[in-house]
Amino acid sequence: MKYISTRGQSPALSFSEILLGGLAPDGGLYLPESYPQFNDADLSAMREMNYRDLAFTILSRLIDEQDIPSKDLRVIVDKTYRADVYCYTRKGQNAEDITPTLKLENNLYLLSLSNGPTLAFKDMAMQLLGNLFEYVLAKKGETTNILGATSGDTGSAAEYAMRGKKGVSVFMLSPHQKMSRFQAAQMFSLQDKNIFNIAVKGVFDDAQDIVKAVSNDHEFKAANKIGAVNSINWARVAAQVVYYFKGYFAVTQSNSEKVSFAVPSGNFGNVCAGHIARMMGLPIDKLVVATNENDVLDEFFKTGVYRPRGSANTYHTSSPSMDISKASNFERFVFDLVGRDAAKVRELWASVDAGGAFDIKQAGLFDKVAEYGFVSGSSSHKHRMNIIREAEAKYGVVIDTHTADGLKVALEQRDINTPMLVLETALPAKFEDAIVEALGHAPERPAALEGIEALPQRFEVMDADVDAIKAYLVANT
Repeated sequence: MKYISTRGQSPALSFSEILLGGLAPDGGLYLPESYPQFNDADLSAMREMNYRDLAFTILSRLIDEQDIPSKDLRVIVDKTYRADVYCYTRKGQNAEDITPTLKLENNLYLLSLSNGPTLAFKDMAMQLLGNLFEYVLAKKGETTNILGATSGDTGSAAEYAMRGKKGVSVFMLSPHQKMSRFQAAQMFSLQDKNIFNIAVKGVFDDAQDIVKAVSNDHEFKAANKIGAVNSINWARVAAQVVYYFKGYFAVTQSNSEKVSFAVPSGNFGNVCAGHIARMMGLPIDKLVVATNENDVLDEFFKTGVYRPRGSANTYHTSSPSMDISKASNFERFVFDLVGRDAAKVRELWASVDAGGAFDIKQAGLFDKVAEYGFVSGSSSHKHRMNIIREAEAKYGVVIDTHTADGLKVALEQRDINTPMLVLETALPAKFEDAIVEALGHAPERPAALEGIEALPQRFEVMDADVDAIKAYLVANT
């Protein structure tokens, strides 16, 4: 199994060779040369597997034995997906399921992805990434400096996964004063010597642009051993593919059934994993992309126009982890959409990278989008407040603002005869102020995280300046 760039001008590499990086040298994103296929017999064999066995089975198809021996991969997977790590389950759920489902009504479910240490779905992949990084670095006798950007959840998940890891330092950029108090406290209260938090004056897209600029400075990247954990990192996406399979098996009886997934979407990484699961043979009907007021992806799936808005036109909302107007992982889907024509991807992204847009209708590709099962919708603050109230009143469940966006669009797009799984992307405790506004009371919070906002915080506030960030990184490595 080799990995190629969506822009076609970088050499094919192994899983371990692309693990520590983000962007390919040509500015593209890595994908497998071809997607491994799971046939009916494979799905039948996988149906009764627990989460660890399922993760091992899927990842084994994406990682060569010569690259990471199966016995070592097995140890990494078993170390990652443990009930004591994913322990923040709802009452009545079994932590051993890792991603348990919660039935709301006939053919409507939540897929619980937020039971990990930071209460967000990012833990599902990031905990694996931390263990993979430590393994590969030890094997190579190397160190790395992780540079990432977060709109709230990636940062804390990365830091909790990497804290104390040998050979790893983390430099995480976040938009200053644009995360929830809980999200900021999770990150900034960490005192580990290998964790550095930088609050950037601006929005998430400004932070993400800095990470991309550093990644594209190949000389600086090599000299300072820069790695990436954002969802542009292929291992993140690969790990997320697993829970689509797990969710499918949880709500079906046979492989002849199809299932739809509704996915709160900002950077397109989570739903991109669903696309890849579908390409691997998972019987998915619809992939429902749910956005907030930053509806760039909804605009694309409705019109064929992909038009990033820029930081000045990115809204700060009550589902802040989706306050993104330039979806990094979207390029992976478009690569498949254009028939893996890297020259076409380069042409389309030349416009995006120059601050423009592209229209796939002009390329005669818009009708093809439906073949991949994508539909979309958007949500507003008023919508998510109403959905949070309705979920508590009708189902007896408190959901966070991002999951509310997903449920709102799921209800609009669902076929009542097809199971719909809404991906629960965070627990409501992370967004307490919004929950209080919606329900008039605070959400339940794990006892271990009580009072986290009052802990001492350690972070630097900096301008959105690439050179200044580079200088800070050099000074602290």
